Amino acid sequence: MSMGIDAGCVRIRVQCDGQRVLAAQVSSQRPQVARVLKGRQADAAASLVPLVFSLCARAQGVAARLALAAARGDETSPRLDPDIVREVMREHLWRWLLDLPVLFGMTPLRDQFTSAVRAVDAGDGVKVQALLVAPEMTRLIESIMALEQPALHASALLQIDSAQSSLAEWPQLSDELSHTPTWRGQATETGAFARSSGTSMSASGAFAARWLARLAELEAWAGGTQGIGAGGTASATPVAPGVGRALVETARGLLMHELVLEGDRVADYRIVAPTEWNFHPRGPLPSWLIGRPCSDAAELRRLAAQAVAALDPCVRWELTLEPRTN
Repeated sequence: MSMGIDAGCVRIRVQCDGQRVLAAQVSSQRPQVARVLKGRQADAAASLVPLVFSLCARAQGVAARLALAAARGDETSPRLDPDIVREVMREHLWRWLLDLPVLFGMTPLRDQFTSAVRAVDAGDGVKVQALLVAPEMTRLIESIMALEQPALHASALLQIDSAQSSLAEWPQLSDELSHTPTWRGQATETGAFARSSGTSMSASGAFAARWLARLAELEAWAGGTQGIGAGGTASATPVAPGVGRALVETARGLLMHELVLEGDRVADYRIVAPTEWNFHPRGPLPSWLIGRPCSDAAELRRLAAQAVAALDPCVRWELTLEPRTN
């Protein structure tokens, strides 16, 4: 984020007995933008949103504009927004080519990243396909698959296909939903893995499955087989007179904006971001850490880094190790 707003942090507190992790608490602490947007002229507020968020700025901006249009009565059926699609692909490439190699002590693939981003911006799927089968990608895939990681098991995966259908789940967005969102009473994961329904990578471990789901979205885009519901899908619907909601599938998962108008000014604004879904206190991360060896703090931090990267927060993260207290 910019404009002097703290981007927030995912905080992980792990309690150990010297041998194993006994407990793990996860909290996502992110600022709410309502204080920045409330009271502003509506169009000016919508234009401000992508300036407030440094990551996925295109998705945030489209969500703001669609939510405003919906508050004024306009419905937007689910569609692939080309600019958001490109943003999603760039984010997936960043994770694969710049972040993932570092997890394995490798050099980031900066030249490949630059070339791939140019190809995405030019709509050159053939060039991206060539990169995805290059030896460097094969090594990264092999490294992921070789990781010691939690087994892949059934978990709650968010499946909402449009802003209009979301009204049945959440008649209105609330502060509680913005901070610790749940779907049908459950902590629920969102993102490429959820969009794939978690089924196409059933032979891999939990970390690998989430990385491979991002890769599958890159392959679908490069091959021209991407459909509505994939990363880059956007929709919006009026909730009530003067209230509009927009949904966007970002690289990290479902983003929801809801805007309330009074005249031509913003009376209220709520955002439910993917990080709040994926780093819910009852989400997958605590279960991945509990029971792990903790006698080697560096090794535990390495595992935590791999787990966090699999879920991909849009903010920094911190790990605190605490001894068991009697």
